Amino acid sequence: MNRRRTSLFFFILSMIFFYLPLVILVMYSFNEGRSSTWQGFSMKWYKELFLYSDNIWKAFKYSLIIGVLSSTISTLIGTLGAIGIHWYNFKHKNYLKVITFLPLVIPDIILGVSLLIMFATVKLELGLTSIFIAHTTFNIPFVLFIVLSRLGEFDYSIVEAAYDLGANEFQTLKKVILPMLMPAIISGFLMALTLSFDDFVTTFFVAGPGSSTLPLRIYSMIRLGVSPVVNALSVLLIVLSIALTLSTKSLQKYFVK
Repeated sequence: MNRRRTSLFFFILSMIFFYLPLVILVMYSFNEGRSSTWQGFSMKWYKELFLYSDNIWKAFKYSLIIGVLSSTISTLIGTLGAIGIHWYNFKHKNYLKVITFLPLVIPDIILGVSLLIMFATVKLELGLTSIFIAHTTFNIPFVLFIVLSRLGEFDYSIVEAAYDLGANEFQTLKKVILPMLMPAIISGFLMALTLSFDDFVTTFFVAGPGSSTLPLRIYSMIRLGVSPVVNALSVLLIVLSIALTLSTKSLQKYFVK
């Protein structure tokens, strides 16, 4: 009984630690004044966000475009790579898995500097293209290992049954393997989208003039203090994240069908 109470106490304490700042953030997004002192309820910061913050929405558009495109490409490459690594035997297979795992453990700052040096070497102008390449690069391993974990539980007898019924390799991939992997593929895509939309360190090194994503724009706004507009924007992102999370299961059921 004492252990259960202790576990419950630390669980509640952890939840307070995680969610109390979000509650405070939501509360002060409706504050009339700019200071941390409550001065009355107001929607003025949301009005300013939607009507007078073109730079924020431009950065949001860049983040959304890069996030969707990089997540789509990294999901495609990561899924096919996971299938190839899991089912096909080839020389240096284990070394390839280790190399693929490295971007997950390398600090973001090292990855950002490395990509910056590479882009400078090939004389690629920094901008949306360089950000897209960087985000695709660090997203692929996440998708690959999510799909690999699903393949570890895959019943290969289904594939053999498809071959026995006359399906070729491409038909088996399209009609059997991909539908069975779809929950993992969707999870990998959403993970990649979240990482891309949230990334700051790597993007900071590879972004060029006029190509600021939303994290870079928020950083530039809070260097001299937290603006209430940022609070309002953060609340909208929280609502968007919750809606995306709640719709994940429905999205998986739709694609599995």
